[in-house]
Amino acid sequence: MNARLLLGLTIILFIASARADVRLPALFSDGLVFQQGKPLPIWGWAAPDEDVSVQFAGQTRAARADLDGRWRVILDPLPANASPQEMKVSGKNSLTLKNLLVGEVWICSGQSNMQWTVSQAANPQQEIEAANFPQIRMFNVERATAMSPADDVKGSWKEANPGNVGQFSAVGYFFGRHLHQVLKVPVGLINTSWGGTRVEAWTSRESLEERPCAAQMLSDWDGIRQSWDATAENARHEVAKAEWQAQVQKIRKDNATLPADKQVKPPPAPRPPDDPSKTPHHPAVLFNAMVAPLIPYSIQGAVWYQGESNQKRAFQYQELLPNMINDWRTRWNSEFSFYIVQLAGFGNGQPVAKEPGLPDTWAELQEAQYLTAITLPRCGLVVTNDIGEERDIHPKNKQEVGRRLALWALAHDYGRTNTVFSGPMFKNAVVEGARVRVQFDHVGGGLKTRDGGDLKHFQIAGQDQKWTWAEAKIEGSEVVVSSSAVPNPVGVRYAWAAWPEGANLINAEGLPATCFRTDEFIPSTLGVVSPFQEVQKAQAR
Repeated sequence: MNARLLLGLTIILFIASARADVRLPALFSDGLVFQQGKPLPIWGWAAPDEDVSVQFAGQTRAARADLDGRWRVILDPLPANASPQEMKVSGKNSLTLKNLLVGEVWICSGQSNMQWTVSQAANPQQEIEAANFPQIRMFNVERATAMSPADDVKGSWKEANPGNVGQFSAVGYFFGRHLHQVLKVPVGLINTSWGGTRVEAWTSRESLEERPCAAQMLSDWDGIRQSWDATAENARHEVAKAEWQAQVQKIRKDNATLPADKQVKPPPAPRPPDDPSKTPHHPAVLFNAMVAPLIPYSIQGAVWYQGESNQKRAFQYQELLPNMINDWRTRWNSEFSFYIVQLAGFGNGQPVAKEPGLPDTWAELQEAQYLTAITLPRCGLVVTNDIGEERDIHPKNKQEVGRRLALWALAHDYGRTNTVFSGPMFKNAVVEGARVRVQFDHVGGGLKTRDGGDLKHFQIAGQDQKWTWAEAKIEGSEVVVSSSAVPNPVGVRYAWAAWPEGANLINAEGLPATCFRTDEFIPSTLGVVSPFQEVQKAQAR
């Protein structure tokens, strides 16, 4: 036989053989943690019609790959097990996964405050050196985008030790650490997060198309993607870059003749063009690339820290966030627990609210998170207004965020019914003449102020919507609000500002009250339903 032909046949047979090998998604790799007490789907790929078997923890399950080479088995629920085990997957070839544990598994998702690592949190060196928790494992999903659902992600399981933990999600790690220390079982954390991203990017296209509030947004993105001209955009960028370089050179030349206090800082370089089909801001692209491939890995729930990038469409977020949660639950076929970190207090580029009644998109987003948490089943809200930083959108005290998330899980997922897991949350308001009596859930051991002084940051208004700072007093498990300037009040607001300086309502356990409003006045973000409207609104100002 011709040597070249023989070589070609050998290569073809090798490729065919490689394609026939049993393969597993990246999630199924050494060091993984399985969810205890729930059926465990295991899936992967092989040659069409190939028989595959899975052996783990005394169970053996078999399946035959379909015409696309996909196969799946489901193991019976297992108890927690901290002893490392092996799993063998066999078909034409065999794979052995090592150092596998069974415990509690949680998804950790959102934008930069979830992405923020232990090395960026408070006391990083101390936390890294103290990380000796081989039963806490984190899988960091490599950031990627996709216009259609992907089959797999890139990533690997890492143990919580000084060599690894610095790159763990800080919120995820501190949440998992608290659970592990209380429950005494292994904890697996799947971190799928990306800074600066919006909730719609984490949601499937199909579910967004079912929401009227998303129609304009989807249409805008479709139009921009269809009209995208990479050549023209790159040419425009080159012109802008040349103009910027000339401007910088002029500024530097001028600065050379000026005293230090008179010198001008050069502007930042123009950003390169962002292909709309590759940007992480496009609807559904992060769901496709960073969530869909994880389904249906068995989990107990998800913790979520996101919203900063949706604040200018806060009213729409009241629909987009619950839509995303329901979308995930439908696709996992599980009403798993979902705990939301409410945005922390942050100056948001605005002066401290010296006047009441100012519109505030940050507070409106916080309200959307609160409404989602009290409306959907098995949802919770972690309030963090008290641990924010006025000039840093990434507050460093991620330890307390993780602890508060764990309180919700301990109380609702793990039977710790005596755990006080939330600060006061607005329940109802009753107008009594010139006063408004506000009632709360989750008062714990009673209402109090953090500093022992008078209640602060309450405001009140009548039908004329003229807000004034109010006097507020604790009466038992309620707060009574009034002002001599408002004889006929219709609404009360508390901590209604991006940076509610001095807001101090807590329960006896030290957990803060969420911001709230009792009025039904029109929010400032009503009708803003596309990020491109945000740009237009800013340009109009």
